[in-house]
Order: sequence, then C-alpha cells, then structure tokens
Amino acid sequence: MKTALITGASNGIGYEIAKLFAKDKINLVLVARNESKLLSIKKYFEQNYNITVKIIIKDLSLNTSPYEIFDELNKENISIEYLVNNAGFGYWGKFSDTNLEKELQMINLNIISLTILTKLFLTNMIKNNFGKILNIASTASFQPGPNMAIYYATKAYVLSFSEAISEELRGSSVSITTLCPGPTNTNFENFSGLNKAKLFKIMKPANAYKVAMYGYKAMMKGKRLAIYGFTNKIILIIEKFFPRILILKMIKYLQS
Repeated sequence: MKTALITGASNGIGYEIAKLFAKDKINLVLVARNESKLLSIKKYFEQNYNITVKIIIKDLSLNTSPYEIFDELNKENISIEYLVNNAGFGYWGKFSDTNLEKELQMINLNIISLTILTKLFLTNMIKNNFGKILNIASTASFQPGPNMAIYYATKAYVLSFSEAISEELRGSSVSITTLCPGPTNTNFENFSGLNKAKLFKIMKPANAYKVAMYGYKAMMKGKRLAIYGFTNKIILIIEKFFPRILILKMIKYLQS
C-alpha cells in the first residue's frame, strides 16, 4: 500500500482530500495542529476504510517542522508516494495596518514550509521512480490583491514555483499539480477576517468536497494546473484583456 502525506488535514479541502485517499485504500500521514481533531479522523478512517493513519501534530509556520516531519517518517521507514501541501492561511487588511508577526507566519507556512516539504519528499520520489505532489494555490495566484497583499503574493509564489518544477519533471514518473480554487467553504473567510469584505457576500463559496475531488483527480492524472470552477476560469481569461490598474481596483473593491 502506498502512503499520502497531507498537511492542514484537520478540516476543509485537506480533510476532504484525505478522505478520497482513504477511500482508495492509501495509507495516510496527516499533519495539523489540532490533535483532538486528528485523533478523531484517524479513528474514523481506520475503522471505516481499513487503512493505517499516522498523525503528526506540528505547527508548519515554524520552519523546523518540515525537517522534523521528514526525519520522523524516515526513522519509521515510511515512504511517501503522495504529498499534498494544503496547509495555509490568509490575512485580510491594509498592509499598513496589519500585524507583521502574523504576516511572517503566513509567509513561513504558505511559502517556506511548502518549499521545504516539496524539496525533501520530491528527492525520494525521484529516487523511487514514482510520486505525485499536489500544491494548493488559489485563483489569487494570478494577480495582486489589495487588502490581502501578502496572501496573494504567497499564492503567486506557489503557482510559479510548482509550474516550474512541473516542467523540470516532464517525462519522468513524478508529477506536481497546482490546484487553484476560488472562494471555498472552509472557514477561511472567518479565520482571515475576509468575512467582513464584499467578496464572500457577492460570490457563493464552492463546496470543499467538490474542490478536493477536482484537485485529487488532476493530481492522479499528473496534470500541471487545475483551476476549479467554470466561472473562475472565465474570469481569469477575461482579466487578461483588462488594464492591470482596473483589475487592482476591482479586487480592492471586492476585498473592502
């Protein structure tokens, strides 16, 4: 049996992807900070899907955590064939007003830990001649985001980074897929503070299970990019024909 490592697995898209792996009889390593929730998920998955589930309680905004995860799995001879870098968070507000410490934690989680985990496990996947990585970006990856400047920038990094590696891996038996969902019902808006903005009032958030299924299928097929939702795809195409200043003003309005 193969094993999948999923970060941010205690709820939302991460949890739904974990369930899809479980249904396909793939063992799991689930990483998050919420121990009680992970223990509950472990018990449910093992009882219902007859797989092995290992939980690791880590805060991935600490840059030592990816190395600790990698070392722990190596000591236990657990090989990872699938990696899902789902953990991340957003932070709403004007850059001049927001908390720098929280923003640095966001950069550490959304960029640095994702990069380290990808590096560490990709090396073994190439050695073993098999592996699939799914990095969760966002439709925010495609343009700057006033009132969420750093979050948008972190997701732009995830997309650029992942697409570049995808090309490097072309022709090999290892693939990396970038999933770009729009607003999704994962409690993201409440945690980030974006629930106060117009965006989540105007746009109906997508279902986390449907987003997870879309990304899961794309990863299994080895696709480079997976943009969820017909509307999101159309918006991203239309944006290319508008002046950048107009796009900036529109996003600022939606996130105010």
